[in-house]
Amino acid sequence: MDVLIHLFVGIHVIAIAALLGGFIIQIKSIGQGTLRFVPGMLHGALTMLGTGIVLVSLHRADDDPVNNAKIGLKLALLVVILGLIYVKRNEEKVDKGIFGLVGLLTMANIFIAVLWT
Repeated sequence: MDVLIHLFVGIHVIAIAALLGGFIIQIKSIGQGTLRFVPGMLHGALTMLGTGIVLVSLHRADDDPVNNAKIGLKLALLVVILGLIYVKRNEEKVDKGIFGLVGLLTMANIFIAVLWT
């Protein structure tokens, strides 16, 4: 079971890298006013959701303790991220505030995962 959990943690990390990487690459467009959500950001967020659900399920199946408050907060942040990206995915230009919010929530999600023990 540990190998399976570690495999999904790796996929989860790759997914968050896709989301954060898409954000970081678009930062250079802030001054030009051409910010947009790239498809990799949506796919990364969706993969994070799927692997997160699998990870919680695997931990519960293995009788490992799961911090429901932490998982609930991370899920809530990810749902907001997904909603913003999904709604604005086809727009040519995305508002700086919305784009910044997605980046901020993504980084908050990472720090919650790492720092909340």
